[in-house]
Amino acid sequence: MAAAALLLAAAASPAAAAAAPLQLQDDDGDLLTLAQPAHRIVSLAPGATAMLFAAGAGAYVIGTSRYSDEPEAARRVERVGDALSFDLERILALHPDVVVVWGGGTSPTQLARLQGVGLRIYRHRLTRLDDLAPSLLRLARLAGTESQARPAAALYAQRIAALRAAYRQAPNDSLLLEVWDRPLYTIGRPQVMNDVIEACGYRNVYEDLDIPSPAVTLESVLARDPAVILVLAPEAASGDRWAAAWRAYPTLRAVRSQRIVAWSDQRLSRLGPSIVEAAEALCRALRAAPGDS
Repeated sequence: MAAAALLLAAAASPAAAAAAPLQLQDDDGDLLTLAQPAHRIVSLAPGATAMLFAAGAGAYVIGTSRYSDEPEAARRVERVGDALSFDLERILALHPDVVVVWGGGTSPTQLARLQGVGLRIYRHRLTRLDDLAPSLLRLARLAGTESQARPAAALYAQRIAALRAAYRQAPNDSLLLEVWDRPLYTIGRPQVMNDVIEACGYRNVYEDLDIPSPAVTLESVLARDPAVILVLAPEAASGDRWAAAWRAYPTLRAVRSQRIVAWSDQRLSRLGPSIVEAAEALCRALRAAPGDS
C-alpha cells in the first residue's frame, strides 16, 4: 500500500503534471497533441503572426510569412513563404514544434507537403469578430502564455461589444462590399468582413451566399440595388478607380445618393487583432458618407 501511495503522489506532483502531453483544438476544431507548449513556431499567415504576438508568444515565432508586418517586431522574423507557397527546406531547418497556417486559405496541396514531412499543423481562422478573443486564448494555450493573453483577449472582446452597441440602432441599410473589380468579387456570409458590416449597422446584400468570396455579375448587383457600395481595394488609387466606375450606373441607389465609399485598410482582411481598430475606423467612415446619419 505504501508503494502504491508513493506512485499516486508522484503522478499528482508538479513534475508529473508538467510531463503530461498538451492537447488542444485549433480554430477548425482539429485536435493537436504536443509533448509541451510550442516554443518554436512557424506562422504562414500574417494574421496568425499578429495574433501570436498579441497572445504573448512573439518570442517563440521563429519563422513567418510575407506581409507579416504587425507588430513591428514581426518584421524582424525570418521569412519562409506565405499562405500560397513556402520554402519547405527552410522551415525544416528551423525545427518548429508547430506550423500555424491560415485555415481555409492555405491550399490542401501545401498542407499535404507540411504534413508529409511530419510537421504538426495548427489552423488559424476567424469568421466572426467574436472569434478573435477565443482564438487568441487558444494560441496562448498552444504557446503556454495564457497569463499574458487573458488581458488582451478581454480588451478585444470589450471593444467589439462596444462597437456593436454603438451602431445597434443603425438603419440596417443594404451594402455591397467590392473586394475586386474584374471579375467582380464580393463576400458571402461565412467571412469576417460580413460580421464587420453588421457590426457597423449594415446588411450585406449578399449575406444569403454561403461562399466566403463569391464572384457576382453586374446584373445581379443592379437587381439587388444596394443602398451603399463599399470598395475595399489593395491601395487607394485602385479604390478611387473602382468607386468611379460605379457612376456609370446611375439607377443604383448607392450612386444616386452618392454613398460609395472607397477604403484600402488591409487590416480588415488580415484576420489579426488589428481588425478591431480597422473595423472601428470603417464604421466611422461609413457613417460619415453622404446621405447617412
